[in-house]
Amino acid sequence: MKSFKRAAWLLPQPVLIIGTYDKNGKANAMNAAWGGQWDMNEIVVSLGSHQTTDNLAENDEFTVAFATTKTMVAADYVGVVSGRNTPDKMEKTGWTIEKAPNVNAPVFKDLPMTLECRVKQKIDDKGTGYYLVAEIVNILCDEEYLAEDGKPDVEKMSLITFDPVHHTYIQLGKTVGKAFSDGMQLK
Repeated sequence: MKSFKRAAWLLPQPVLIIGTYDKNGKANAMNAAWGGQWDMNEIVVSLGSHQTTDNLAENDEFTVAFATTKTMVAADYVGVVSGRNTPDKMEKTGWTIEKAPNVNAPVFKDLPMTLECRVKQKIDDKGTGYYLVAEIVNILCDEEYLAEDGKPDVEKMSLITFDPVHHTYIQLGKTVGKAFSDGMQLK
């Protein structure tokens, strides 16, 4: 095996779109790759200093949506352009924006699934960013992306993952097994 120096190469990394409102109620979005499930009803996201962190200082509610192959260009754009410097950032994405039903945060209708969240804790807040632990208040999913059982269908969504090794986006693939079941073959 070849050895590499330490790097942020935990794979796969979701492409999370964090939605917030500023103090005037203007929607903002940022792309955050370093996040995941923290507990059964909580997530964690690593945030640097951004318009999003400014907004979260004013309002502790936000949304987290998942980027897709269809939304990849705009999802990348909201990660490379700051809402602090680009007042028409959201207009350039072309996304349809509406208020979330359960939290004071925007929902980007072009993204198939959205977590409505509330800040629970900011860890290691030094002014340059922090680790955000948040409670999942509710989950929204466009009905177009539901499976026959009425639950979200990940394959239909064409979600993308961030490849930190090559700085690319990769579309998630097809179902290849059944969790908590297939391993029983070895029992």
